[in-house]
Amino acid sequence: MNYVGLSAQISRNNSRSILLLIAFPSVILLGVYTFFYFAFRGETAEVNETFISTIPWVIGAVGIWFLIAFASHSSMIKMATGSKSLERKENMRIYNLTENLCITVGMKMPKLRIVQSDALNAFASGINENTYTVTLTTGIIKALDDKELESVIAHELTHIRNRDVRLLIISIIFVGILSFVVQLLFRSVLYGSGRRRSRNDKGSGQLIIVALVVALVVYLLSILFKFALSRKREYMADAGAVDMTKDPLAMASALRKISGNSTLDLKSDDLKQAYIENPPAAKGAFSALTGLFATHPPIEKRIAFLEQM
Repeated sequence: MNYVGLSAQISRNNSRSILLLIAFPSVILLGVYTFFYFAFRGETAEVNETFISTIPWVIGAVGIWFLIAFASHSSMIKMATGSKSLERKENMRIYNLTENLCITVGMKMPKLRIVQSDALNAFASGINENTYTVTLTTGIIKALDDKELESVIAHELTHIRNRDVRLLIISIIFVGILSFVVQLLFRSVLYGSGRRRSRNDKGSGQLIIVALVVALVVYLLSILFKFALSRKREYMADAGAVDMTKDPLAMASALRKISGNSTLDLKSDDLKQAYIENPPAAKGAFSALTGLFATHPPIEKRIAFLEQM
């Protein structure tokens, strides 16, 4: 895979962001229509009438949820990671490496934060210049030499420059909405199964089960799409880091040290796709299946890609 260039990648990710803003609500609406189709036993007139009257409520609820989550994402990430602001006087090494890279490519320096953990990991976050942040663990700062750490920081800066971080936030929010709906319906099924039901109650229970199945299918499709986007952007960020540092072997060396030492426990699993490395939990016979749900390509392939540059 070749790096397609900054302006092309920014344009591509901006287009994807717009498509996500259209696609995810559309998938939700498709799920709602499917539910009504089963609820009204295929009576097209009733299905269409009910669906059309429901559209404003669905769009309104999704829009409000999205705006609240979009506006508060920075504070939510800080709470999930337990990260603290990294001041210049506390670590001149990190500041100098980051500042020099930003000057080289002409970008505004992001905020720097640190997570107290022996794990070797890092991630970028934010939606604009006021919120762009690079977060590093204490473990990765200690374990990597200057060239390797510079490559890791360049990797995260590339995510910011390519607008990957904004794309990531949008996908996390919409998948979170679907996840909430699935959990709500699942609890309704569990709660309702423990009570005696009349015929009407049984009918309602069946509709809840139908809604749960539809929501699960939509949810699974959405996370597959989200993970596919995440896997591709890691190759782009690796290539972008090399473009900034001119040192592919340093990036490859950093990934070797990170491999097997990147596990970082956070309060939110959604944020793991922002890590520089997030290996799949299952291996061996289940690797093909888990590969579909992997947030990152295999680190061995990323290293091989870098060594060919």
